[in-house]
Amino acid sequence: MKKILFILSITMFLFSCEKEIEDCNCGVISNDGIDGDCYWLEIRNNCSNNKKVFCFDEDFWMNNYVGDNVCVTNESGW
Repeated sequence: MKKILFILSITMFLFSCEKEIEDCNCGVISNDGIDGDCYWLEIRNNCSNNKKVFCFDEDFWMNNYVGDNVCVTNESGW
């Protein structure tokens, strides 16, 4: 019985320590601005640490701030 409890506790410990998988389409907003019709956000990728500028609509731009975490669904990592 003790062996079963020991094995069960080790198994629970191993599965609880799994690392969360990062979404490589997400990152932290590092800068923002407006250029004509482009409401842009510069986002630093969580996986590669690269920065890329994306244009969004005014509503999205107004509701996301420098330091916020956002995901860009139509982009496959950068």
